[in-house]
Amino acid sequence: MIDALDTSDPLAIHKAALFLDTHVDTPQRFADDAWEFTGPLDGGHLSLETARQGNLAGTFFALWVEPTQWKGRFAHRTLVLLDSVLEQVRKHPDQLQLCTTVAAIHAARAENKFAVLLGIEGGHSIENSLALLRLYHQLGVRYMTLTWANSNEWADSSGDIEDPEIPHHNGLSDFGRDVVREMNRLGMMVDVSHVSDKAFWNVLDTTRVPILASHSSARALTPAPRNLTDEQLRAVAANNGVVMVNFYPAFIDETWRAAWTAQRPERMMAHQALAAEHAGSNRPIPHSASDRIDKAFAAKLPRAPFQSLIDHIDHIARTAGIDHVGIGTDFDGIPSLPEEIDSAADLPKVTAALHARGYSADDLHKLLGGNLLRVFNAVQAAADSNR
Repeated sequence: MIDALDTSDPLAIHKAALFLDTHVDTPQRFADDAWEFTGPLDGGHLSLETARQGNLAGTFFALWVEPTQWKGRFAHRTLVLLDSVLEQVRKHPDQLQLCTTVAAIHAARAENKFAVLLGIEGGHSIENSLALLRLYHQLGVRYMTLTWANSNEWADSSGDIEDPEIPHHNGLSDFGRDVVREMNRLGMMVDVSHVSDKAFWNVLDTTRVPILASHSSARALTPAPRNLTDEQLRAVAANNGVVMVNFYPAFIDETWRAAWTAQRPERMMAHQALAAEHAGSNRPIPHSASDRIDKAFAAKLPRAPFQSLIDHIDHIARTAGIDHVGIGTDFDGIPSLPEEIDSAADLPKVTAALHARGYSADDLHKLLGGNLLRVFNAVQAAADSNR
């Protein structure tokens, strides 16, 4: 395929790629707003139409459970979100296909169907139960982010690692290591986005298969704790894993991150007022309501430069190697996108910018999906060999 391409044309390169995104938060829209993936974009970042326009072949839909409002009901909310994705597939079988293997992704592509994949964002969803982890796998989940911004009972998060009031485990607890081993056994990718630095190294000490960072960028360029250091990037490469670059401006542009941080007191007051409005309802605040607040505050800031995003992809490719970088946009989970990216329809601009920096067609096809498929396949093959 690549030999037949006009390698001077980045759009042709992009259209020929099997492009996969490892992290979108769109299930919140399905569950809370009864929004249809096949319908108009309606203020989001991703729809089937924009995916087609951007030649996005499939994505991992992240099942993220807000840890405060859903405390005590983490599994319930996870299953509601999971069901909301499966319902989209049920209602649109001619356009969407649930995929749990690399072979299924290729089959969906051959039939011009969008590949729907499932990932859990935050290990609190398993409620300290390997049985629940196994059930999620049976329902189609193929990666789990060990933490979100909150530490759980067995893994430390980068989001609260400096908070002395939060119980921590010096990385992973013994049970946390058991979770990693069970994910290896099942064939579920271990996702280290969001974990603390110590937990990251504990994962590498424990896993016997390649790991995934589903939506993280480079700490050398933007010193957010959520990003990975150059040492960590090289360690992921040594593990034969892959780091998928996040589009969130706070993780790719230090100027934007500083301005966003400066807004925090006022933004928190707005969220507290929203919570007060819902206090008597005994129902969690819909994600769309809190998302509107964050988007309103983000709109007050100049958008992060598009080149900041490209710089992060380029840095990770040069530090870890071209075989260890990919795309995890965080669409529908962030309040702003960098300039020139308004939806999935604009994704070809990323390929064009990297092509302009000298990346070959082969390099770009690895970055857009090939690297992820290699890791996914290796994790599945290792699990199959032990059954």
